[in-house]
Amino acid sequence: MRPVTTEKEEKTAAPAGSGRRALAGRLSWGLADQAASSVSNFAVGVYVARSLGVTAFGVFGLAWVTYGVVLNVSRGLATDPLVVRFSGVPEASWRAAAARSSGAALGVGAVIGAVCLPAGLALGGDVGPAFACLGAVLPALLLQDAWRFAFFAAGDGRKAFVNDVVWGVALVPAMVVAARVGSVAAFVLAWGGSAAVAAAYGCLQSGIRPRVAGARGWLREQRDLGYRYLAENVSLSGASQLRAYGLGALAGVGAVGAVRGAELLLGPFLAVLMGLSLVTVAEAARVLRRAPDRLGRFCLLLGGGQAVAALLWGAALLLVPDRAGVLVLDEVWPSASALVVPAALGVAGAGLGTGAAAGLRALGAARRSLRAQLFASAGYAAGGLGGAAAAGAAGSAWGVAAATLASSTVWWVQLRSALREHDQKPNREARTP
Repeated sequence: MRPVTTEKEEKTAAPAGSGRRALAGRLSWGLADQAASSVSNFAVGVYVARSLGVTAFGVFGLAWVTYGVVLNVSRGLATDPLVVRFSGVPEASWRAAAARSSGAALGVGAVIGAVCLPAGLALGGDVGPAFACLGAVLPALLLQDAWRFAFFAAGDGRKAFVNDVVWGVALVPAMVVAARVGSVAAFVLAWGGSAAVAAAYGCLQSGIRPRVAGARGWLREQRDLGYRYLAENVSLSGASQLRAYGLGALAGVGAVGAVRGAELLLGPFLAVLMGLSLVTVAEAARVLRRAPDRLGRFCLLLGGGQAVAALLWGAALLLVPDRAGVLVLDEVWPSASALVVPAALGVAGAGLGTGAAAGLRALGAARRSLRAQLFASAGYAAGGLGGAAAAGAAGSAWGVAAATLASSTVWWVQLRSALREHDQKPNREARTP
């Protein structure tokens, strides 16, 4: 029997229920988008690994890591402030911000690509052509990522999902052509060229043309967050790149391929972590505006859920027979499968920490998040390089796992302090456009 409710209770219950349904819908599209991204990244990695072998796959891994650095520069300056300050705002404000934010991302890609292209050509060898091609496709890669951020800030994750699906579909013929060429550079061009298709489609989806001319104004207006997020993001990706280059120098490019192969096996969760701010920062910002007392619990559920899922996935990978693993990664499988346990522990620690990171971003506590990220990045680089010097690829994997688990504690200490500060200043309003 339905309990009797007053008219006032009916009015308050309905918005709460509809709000939960809306949240579930946005998170569902976020999960769908990350699933599409994970499948594409996994498929690219597997195809390249099988086509090129462990050494050339290591070269591709270096290009991938470098892209991660540039991507985090773009996110820190262009799209992270968009998600923090323009999630759930009126459409007119969102459109104006998205045009300038995407223009800033495109500008970052053009500037860094203009440096990367001639540097790669001058470098030569096996690595140089791959980096030259990366420079050519960076603008398209960053613009595609910017559209994803913009759609999630608007609460329309469906469009982000469709955009990633378009990229995945475009990847199929591009990878087939690259396999016929048989070089790392060809695969980089195929990967970036298909991203250009999705980036162009994002313009059609949004009806927005990126305003590169507005990039300078965007950077100036968002500098209080943007430059701290830039330092935070670059410290993370820079530590990853330093570890990859250092591992290659200490243990050989084959060790880089082994580590990249282990990361590929955990690809679904790494892709979620890399693109986490697409969904969780926007949702955390909405939780903060509507029910600030629930932010801590939201972040705990988010981080804890990811950590448990990563451990379960790692346990499942241990049960995969070698015959099946070889079918997937060919000669990369033996060296990659030996690193599953430390890699899974590292991803679990990172997942736990990203829950707290989302809360710090939503609170706009850029100083605290930067402090935590610098600690995490320093630990990641030290653990990865120290372990590599001691025991090659395996030592590097275990060193990173230990550092990541330790740094997750720092993230939560910083979030707890930020929440306490926010509670002590209940009348302070978040900056709105």
